[in-house]
Amino acid sequence: MSLWKCGVAGCDGRFETAADAVIHQTVEHERHECRICGTVVPEGYFAIRHAFEEHSRAEFVRAYDANSSHVRERERVKDEIESEMDLRSVVETLESRGAL
Repeated sequence: MSLWKCGVAGCDGRFETAADAVIHQTVEHERHECRICGTVVPEGYFAIRHAFEEHSRAEFVRAYDANSSHVRERERVKDEIESEMDLRSVVETLESRGAL
């Protein structure tokens, strides 16, 4: 069984489930301010989700000095996490902890 990496720069956290990794990112790391609109969101998965659901890929590339491989990698991570976890359950857990 492979472990899920936290994915936040400087963190070596590893977790048994994608949900545990996302909960960790949300609870244990500083928030991220979107460079496109200024919205503050949890670091990691929720920051990626925000960028790609609220903004165009072109806006992301310009704001983050990114390229197509950066976009593809984040899309891959987002898709993989969403295929492995129940987002509604994770959001409910985070809301019950006062983390969202």
